[in-house]
Amino acid sequence: MKLQSLNKGYAIRTLSPKPNGSAKLKIPKTIRSCATKQDLRGQSVAVSYFIPFSYCFELLHFHTPTKVGFCRLSVWGKSGRAAARLALARGASVLAFDQNPNYGLLEQDPIFERLGNDNGGLRTILGQFDGELLDNADRVVVSPGVPLQNYGLSSLLHLGKQVMSELDFAAEILPKSIKILAVTGTNGKSTVATFAGQMLSHFGIETFVGGNLGSPLSEAAFQCLQPHSLKPKFKVAVVEVSSYQMEIPNKCFCPSVAVMLNLTPDHLERHRTMRDYAVTKCRLFLHMTDAKLGLLCFGNQYLNEAIMESMNELNLAWIGATPGVKIDMEAKIASFEVPALGVNSQLQLGAMNTIGIHNYHNAAVAALSVVGLNVGLDIEDIGPSIEKLRAPPHRMQIVCKDIHGVTWVDDSKATNVEATYAGLMGLKRQKSLILLGGLAKVLDGQESNGFEQLIEPLKYHRCVITFGSSGTLIQKTLSENGLSIPCIRAVNLKGAVSWARRMAEHGDTIVLSPGCASFDEFRNFEHRGMFFQELAFSSC
Repeated sequence: MKLQSLNKGYAIRTLSPKPNGSAKLKIPKTIRSCATKQDLRGQSVAVSYFIPFSYCFELLHFHTPTKVGFCRLSVWGKSGRAAARLALARGASVLAFDQNPNYGLLEQDPIFERLGNDNGGLRTILGQFDGELLDNADRVVVSPGVPLQNYGLSSLLHLGKQVMSELDFAAEILPKSIKILAVTGTNGKSTVATFAGQMLSHFGIETFVGGNLGSPLSEAAFQCLQPHSLKPKFKVAVVEVSSYQMEIPNKCFCPSVAVMLNLTPDHLERHRTMRDYAVTKCRLFLHMTDAKLGLLCFGNQYLNEAIMESMNELNLAWIGATPGVKIDMEAKIASFEVPALGVNSQLQLGAMNTIGIHNYHNAAVAALSVVGLNVGLDIEDIGPSIEKLRAPPHRMQIVCKDIHGVTWVDDSKATNVEATYAGLMGLKRQKSLILLGGLAKVLDGQESNGFEQLIEPLKYHRCVITFGSSGTLIQKTLSENGLSIPCIRAVNLKGAVSWARRMAEHGDTIVLSPGCASFDEFRNFEHRGMFFQELAFSSC
């Protein structure tokens, strides 16, 4: 397969797998900078520290009418707050702003009291405010939940204002000695990032794991600035990266290894088209050089086209082809062949204790990513860590086995149909009761909600129980497309669990893998997962 970048005048490059080397592309290089402590003294930094309240409704512009709850504030709020604290630690005065007047003032948070006083400036503005405040700031740091259409951010960018993502703001100050492993993709990125972190920690390598998962990268940067940090606190930063974090092209965030796991329709209420979604995702490779490793899922047309616009000259390997990694799911063996890294070996995956055969894939990708960091580990070294891998919370997480011999599994992170499909394909040998529901991601103008894709993997299981705002829609879709097992409709998740308890038999598994957003009933997928776990523990 050959692609050509028409707008940059590059020669045609072969992007298909090569038998004896990695595909390489060239664009002008950018050198990653590293700022010094107190480098922003005398400057002002404006930080959006929550998602705009109005965007919660725009984000959930689905067919199904619903009362909308708070939108992922637990992650996006952390990002803005961490960026504000980092800016203060770097000597800047900070303006924190948000459209929702009901949030608390950062000045009243004990964490910020000393930093704000020491640097002479922390101010929070909630609700409507004068746009000139952003015009007058030296920098504007944008949290991932904030679209560029808000606050006139897009106009500021076009005018040459220094508008940057929280990810880039943190990377600017990270010590150059810290190697970054960045993971993105529509599904699986949290698990791969978690597995990579666990592998590194198994060998005593100090590792930060965060980004879109858990702690923001600004938290890692803040820790590196502390007086006791005579040397970097971490040797490696494993960073989960969402497409929202790359809407503003990064200048300083430059991974040593970057992974693109997959690309399926998601977040199109924000990115509008699959092409735009792919281009945004591929910005992860933007500043990587030939000493670095890029892992890309094989055979995705949107990514193949987008990668031409985003890649520097680097070692490109494939997930599912050579050079790269191939996984034999039946034999539970991963085969690695990357000549540019001197890698040609196999890894046994059968010792894994996580549920779902899709986690063999996640572990294999994590293993190659860790080897690509060049921290003294090879594939053979990683073998003993495989049995110690544990999936992150709410990702096919085994909650408990109850007194009736029923296993409860929390896959609340499956917020789209593709994620649920992957989970179900890993459960073929386990008779299960599948809980589907919440708020389906169906945009106006789409003819299908996608749940018909689940007909095949569902046939192996005992029954389906739908719930939530889209429960009726999901039940109708499955029935009209020939579902061969019983399908029951419950009002909410609690009702779905009650049905599952009554129908489960000894040895069965009750699986929450909703395939939907959670905002009809819960704050976020974590809240939904914890609620499910509480119900599970009441049976154990």
